[in-house]
Amino acid sequence: MGGGSTEHAPNELVACVAAHGEEPEYGFDPMHGWGYHDSGTEPLIQSTILKRDANNTFVNDLATNYTISDDYKTYTVEIRDDVKFSDGSQLTAGDVAFSYNTAKEFGEGADLSSMNNATAEGDTTVVFHLNKSDSTFINKLTDVGIVPEANYNNETYGQNPIGSGPYKLAQWDKGQQFILEKNPDYYGQEPYFDKITNLFLDPDAAFAAVKNGDVDIAEVQLAYANETVPGYHLEYFDSIDVRGISLPTQMNTGKVSEDNITIGNDVTGDPAIREALNIGINREELLEGAFNGFGNVSYNGVASQLPWAFDSTFEDGKVDEAKAILAEAGWNDTDGDGILEKNGTKASFSVYYNSKATERQAIAVAVSEQAKELGIEITPVGGSWDDIDPNKYSQGVVWGFGSADPYEIEHQYDSRVACVGYDNPEALNDSSVDSLIDSAMVQDVNGSYSTWSQAAQQATSNYPFLWVGTVDYAYFVSDSLDISNSTHLIYPHGGDIWGNIYDWARINATAK
Repeated sequence: MGGGSTEHAPNELVACVAAHGEEPEYGFDPMHGWGYHDSGTEPLIQSTILKRDANNTFVNDLATNYTISDDYKTYTVEIRDDVKFSDGSQLTAGDVAFSYNTAKEFGEGADLSSMNNATAEGDTTVVFHLNKSDSTFINKLTDVGIVPEANYNNETYGQNPIGSGPYKLAQWDKGQQFILEKNPDYYGQEPYFDKITNLFLDPDAAFAAVKNGDVDIAEVQLAYANETVPGYHLEYFDSIDVRGISLPTQMNTGKVSEDNITIGNDVTGDPAIREALNIGINREELLEGAFNGFGNVSYNGVASQLPWAFDSTFEDGKVDEAKAILAEAGWNDTDGDGILEKNGTKASFSVYYNSKATERQAIAVAVSEQAKELGIEITPVGGSWDDIDPNKYSQGVVWGFGSADPYEIEHQYDSRVACVGYDNPEALNDSSVDSLIDSAMVQDVNGSYSTWSQAAQQATSNYPFLWVGTVDYAYFVSDSLDISNSTHLIYPHGGDIWGNIYDWARINATAK
């Protein structure tokens, strides 16, 4: 589509949004992570056990009821008996158990590490058996789209998915678009749009599609957020999607991870370097440049909307104070080149970022510029994740986090998962953090938030990250489209624009 306005029917929607805008490598297969980001985004094609509402409260999807054992090791879920897959077959508890067991085996989406297995008891009861107490497991019931056990094929399902969600895949033109059509057998609230076409476009092409009138809605980079386009209005949403730079907390002693990646850095391993950066960097200036002002400063990586949020106790932009911390720790510029050194080691390290993410590049560059005033040399390095992976435990990396599941704190800071995959890349080793995480896991999830908050506070007192801020999500929306702001869901890492698709509607009869 392109080259001027393209007419389509009022009950058809054309979109280009990033949550599902980047083409899925394995197609539309929840076993390979489709529909999952950090807190279970709307998969559209498949159902989930639970969903979240606009208040971030759990609501039933397939579930009709659930119970949790006192030790948080057994979750028993009753599911609907009136749900059919798009091939006409009945969805049963066996399909739910199969989906979770397979998702755990593949390990490409939801973190199901605390689950031993899921078993079906009859057609409408599924039981999740955990290997440890985990009150956060309730969050995982939003995370896995359900596939049919009888005809699931790992090699072909992603191209021809069978699900029970509000839409069915009608067409996938690889590298260009996918087209969904309404599922007439869907058991839930019927969506307004009969057809959804989602285009795979790079950021510049997405904005061009808006200017050409080719789309009803497109997510755009924040650099475009101050633009105006006739026939469109800008809508942007706060998110819990936070950006921060990991700062390896260990010295480089030659230690390597289980996959032979170097751990530690002799510059950031000094607590004074990490504290000076956190105190000396001006986050407001960073956000103004990197996010075009569309975001909120974060000192601790926990978004203010989350129930385990807490206030940080330090101010930033304190250049003189940061310099004093460094001098007291023995960092001095003895050769006059503007870079501090200590015991022959220059205060110099790299910060890697995914080159596809312009805001991450902007963060890395802006931090490197501000760090110069402190006498710290930071070299921004852009690349793919394949380029970043060999350096993720020994250099800084611009990361994105943001989950409505407090278990993310474990992934970020628990020493027992340090330097395993993308967990705790800064190799923080604080037993008090680990102990607080363990305490939180055996508390009722709502009652555990204060303990999760304490764990995050204790972790951030070590300055393992230079947290920067949460990003806003910006969309150009056709004036003919109502995306129901009042019911939009909390935006995790990666966003969830489709979360309230059931409430979207055309507000006049003239389509784009």
